[in-house]
Amino acid sequence: MNQGSNPMNVPLSLRQKDRRSPSLWRSTGIFVWRSFQNTKNNFFSFVMDTVMGPVLMLFIFTYLFGGAIAGSSTEYVQFLLPGMFILTVVPMTIYSGTAICLDISKGVYNRFRTMPFWQPSSILGPLITDGLRYTTALLVALGAGFLIGFRPDGGIGGAVLGILFTMLFAFSLSWVFTLIGVLAKRPETVSGTSMIFTYPLLFASNILVDSSTMPRWIQVLVDLNPISIASATVRGLMMGTVDAPLLAKGIGVCLVIIAIFVPLTMVLYLNKNNR
Repeated sequence: MNQGSNPMNVPLSLRQKDRRSPSLWRSTGIFVWRSFQNTKNNFFSFVMDTVMGPVLMLFIFTYLFGGAIAGSSTEYVQFLLPGMFILTVVPMTIYSGTAICLDISKGVYNRFRTMPFWQPSSILGPLITDGLRYTTALLVALGAGFLIGFRPDGGIGGAVLGILFTMLFAFSLSWVFTLIGVLAKRPETVSGTSMIFTYPLLFASNILVDSSTMPRWIQVLVDLNPISIASATVRGLMMGTVDAPLLAKGIGVCLVIIAIFVPLTMVLYLNKNNR
């Protein structure tokens, strides 16, 4: 027998290294790469979501409603674009739950249960990869906004901070839909259930219209909406008007969602794996 092919001739340290479980970072990186490949294989859908969708929504709302709401489309886009950041990324957070539910329903995760890696990596990988989707959509929306007259009073720094906060909010919200994806039996259930809650919250917010123009009782409900808090925070950052209480409220909403849904999702996912 060729000695080079005899596993007994491999040094013990190397054989032990081969059997070693992937580290937290390595296993998470593997799932990031896996999710990236899935995104690349569905590039047309990626382009529609991150390029065509944001541009069409921005143009439609600006030119159809700008004159009626603010007197001119140029004036309205100053108010609208920061809110459009939230309106653009929130529906995308549903993909996190849909992707994990699809893998579970197809039995892919049954195979993962038998493999020696840090199991939460299979959740974190897709969530991290979704950051590429959010970043692309936000940059496209910002670029389209500049083309039609948007000028942030907070400058480039304010625009960058607005993008970073929007990504934090999207990351926190994606855990809600990841939890739904773990619990649901079919991907269609994830998207259908999520839409029922998402769109009423999006349109019952201050994204399109200033809540101060609404009746008092509606204004109170709208201002309590987490979507409104996130939208107001982005608007304040981009326009240079944010104060400490508003920033604390916006970041606090993200942290509360993360604190509730990350442990709950992990526990339910690991219990599902152990059954």
